[in-house]
Amino acid sequence: MTIEEASAALASGQSSSVELTKGCLDRIARRNSGLSAFITVTAEDALARAELMDREIADGDMRGPLHGIPIAHKDNIFTRGIRTTSGSRVLIDEEPAADAEIVARLYEAGAVVVGKTNMHELAYGITSINPHYGTVRNPRDSRCIAGGSSGGSAVAVADGMCLLASGTDTGGSLRIPASFCGVVAIKPTYGLVSRAGIQPLGLTLDHAGPLAATVRDAAIGLSAMAGRDFAVEHEPSLNGVMIGVPENFFFDDLDPDVDRAVKRAIDKCERAGAHVERVTVPDMNLLNTVSRAILMGESAALFEPVADRRAEFGEDVLALLDQGKLLSASAYVNAQRLRTEFIELFRGLLRTVDYLLTPTTPTAAARVENAADIRIRTTSLVRGINVIGFPALSMPCGRTGDGLPVGLQLIGAPWRDAELLNVAAALEDALAA
Repeated sequence: MTIEEASAALASGQSSSVELTKGCLDRIARRNSGLSAFITVTAEDALARAELMDREIADGDMRGPLHGIPIAHKDNIFTRGIRTTSGSRVLIDEEPAADAEIVARLYEAGAVVVGKTNMHELAYGITSINPHYGTVRNPRDSRCIAGGSSGGSAVAVADGMCLLASGTDTGGSLRIPASFCGVVAIKPTYGLVSRAGIQPLGLTLDHAGPLAATVRDAAIGLSAMAGRDFAVEHEPSLNGVMIGVPENFFFDDLDPDVDRAVKRAIDKCERAGAHVERVTVPDMNLLNTVSRAILMGESAALFEPVADRRAEFGEDVLALLDQGKLLSASAYVNAQRLRTEFIELFRGLLRTVDYLLTPTTPTAAARVENAADIRIRTTSLVRGINVIGFPALSMPCGRTGDGLPVGLQLIGAPWRDAELLNVAAALEDALAA
């Protein structure tokens, strides 16, 4: 069930928030032990909140499309009175005194929080193999990873444990699990969604955004998070839209199933009225190097006060933090200088076309046992977009021969998030036709 469908059922009296919430909590109870999507489940609070939302509807006071809808928050997003671990032992006793701003906004929109989702430790990784809270497993095939770092949020939505989930994205951490689990995620323009009350990782790279089953549901989530309307038009269209498809880098190292699925989506774009142009993108290998340098420097500085608690970190995160300590100040400054140049290059490119269309990840989800060494390849198509801060959305566009989802990425110009969502919804309709 989508948010749109559930909201209509609530408004008409065909369903209740309590019924929806109980359904999600029952599914969590049945499925979470095998998938490890949640660190904390807030069943009692959720049911009490759902009862309140039902009373408001009965009184004719429906706040909007998220009123009474069960949602979840990634566990690096502060929730008042509910522990927020960031997937780490270092922060295991963190119980915030106040909600993050996006939590407060979603609360005001009427959402019902069913729990806090599992994640890659400190949001510093792309597998969501968590040594402290268990490996988040893909609901499409539990032998595979969910992706990260917002893996638990993607799984919760994909498996019907909630209808919307929050997540964060520093180098692809919304879009990668969305791609692997077959859901939609949008990394909005940098600064559009407040990060107040969210545990940082890379202060100039971090973004927050929604994961949902459809583009329209993601637009509903983003509207609440950002405090402005991003609702998709009634009949969005691709007619006359200029779609740029990179002829360099993005299609150079794809698994065959991913390549086929994305190219089918490009063909459907054209059939639906879009103009597809081959374009040359700036040096993505250099941009990814810039991203890694910035993140390594910022994360190492951020966690320096707890760096002596080495035994409490997972091995992979500890290794990355140690590498960050070796980064010179000049390397960090030069990375930021190059960042400015790349922003201008991409601004220029997106004056020649309206959007860029690429694969989200070069592969589908890997088996858990094969996931240790895939970070650089898996982030290669997404992490650079955090550096430039442009909005980027991942949506499903097909399946591999093994039935695993394939993700497609749409990238837009800054502050054109609304237009990006409309184009994505039009493409979603075309892919479903």
